[in-house]
Amino acid sequence: MIRGVAAVREGTDEELVRDFRATGDQTCFLTLFERHQRRVYGACRGFFHDGDAAEDATQETFLHAFRNLDRFAGGDFAGWIMRIAKNVCIDQWRRRRHEVGLDTFTDAACSAGPTLERSVGLRLVTDQVWEQMRQLPDKQRVCLELIVEGHSYQEMAALTCLSVEAVKSNIQNGRRMLWQKLGKTLIEWK
Repeated sequence: MIRGVAAVREGTDEELVRDFRATGDQTCFLTLFERHQRRVYGACRGFFHDGDAAEDATQETFLHAFRNLDRFAGGDFAGWIMRIAKNVCIDQWRRRRHEVGLDTFTDAACSAGPTLERSVGLRLVTDQVWEQMRQLPDKQRVCLELIVEGHSYQEMAALTCLSVEAVKSNIQNGRRMLWQKLGKTLIEWK
C-alpha cells in the first residue's frame, strides 16, 4: 500500500486504469485498491479460511494487478481482479499442498492401518487418484481439488467464476471419469 496517500480519485475503474497508464499517478491504483480490497480479501478468506493466508493472497493479487495493468483490455475491472485473485489462491494452495505434501495425509492414514501391506496399498491408490486427477480437464480437476479441501458449492462457484450448477456438473463429471479410470483399482483395494 502507498503510505501517506489519503487522496482518492474519482472516476470509473476503466478511467482510473487509463489515467494510471498515461500518467503513472499512483493514487489511481490506490483508488482501485480501496474499491476492490474487501471483495478480493473476502474471496481469498473464503478460499483459505485463514486470515493470514487471505491477506497474503490479497496482497499478491494486487501486486500482480499492479505489475500487469497494461494487460487489462478494458471492460469489467472487478471481474479481472477477481480472476487474478482466484488464480493466486489456487497457486498458493497448490504450493502449500506440495509443501505439506501428500506424505502427511498418507502417513497419518497408513499409521492407523494394521499392516505394512495395507499401508503401501493405500499410498499407491492415493498416488493413482491424484495422478488421474491431474489428467482431468482443468475445471473438473479444480472443482474436485476444492471439494477435497472442504469448500462449499457457493465458495467453489465464487473461486472458479462458474455457476453453482456448473461446479456440481464438473464435480460429477470428474468423479465419473475418475471412477471409469480407477473403479477396478478402488474395488480391488477395498
